[in-house]
Amino acid sequence: MRKDWKKHIGTAILVVFAILILFVPAAKAKFIQGLIEIGLFNPSVGDKKTTAVSDLSAIKFADEKGNVVSLADLKGKVVFVNFWATWCPPCLAEMPSINKFHQQFENDNEVVFLMVNADGDFPKSRDYIARKKYKFKTYAFASSMPKNIFAGSLPTTVVFDKQGRIAMHGEGPKNYGSKKFITFIKQLKELKD
Repeated sequence: MRKDWKKHIGTAILVVFAILILFVPAAKAKFIQGLIEIGLFNPSVGDKKTTAVSDLSAIKFADEKGNVVSLADLKGKVVFVNFWATWCPPCLAEMPSINKFHQQFENDNEVVFLMVNADGDFPKSRDYIARKKYKFKTYAFASSMPKNIFAGSLPTTVVFDKQGRIAMHGEGPKNYGSKKFITFIKQLKELKD
């Protein structure tokens, strides 16, 4: 009898782990975060051509105070746009890597961060950012989004070069604190056209 119990303990632990991952968003986020940290989810950079966006002035975001910024206002800067939500475990899993990336460029006026909460719930997103001690601001949609920028999948990240062209587009959690991604951003900063 005792040997049967020992035989099934591993299965029981695996089942409990699977249930936690499936039904506890924080556990799922922590699991995905671990996979990000070991390098499983790296952004795909440098292997695609840039894509022009027809009307940057039509793509707008608002901060908590109601200040509106359009992508056209940010021409001449590298723009990192991340669409996320507080209820999205993969979004929360990639936040530490985004924070690491942000820390490297937070005083660099050539790199702009637009962390767009897809819920538009400023108090909830602000509380989450404050609780985690992240320094970036959150934004909400202030216009409709073209499908080639955001089709509804969370998280989605788009990087625009200084000319306002899409230099990178990725869906799903990624490691934005990786050396390769930091180098990619530095290269975009150095591009003249």
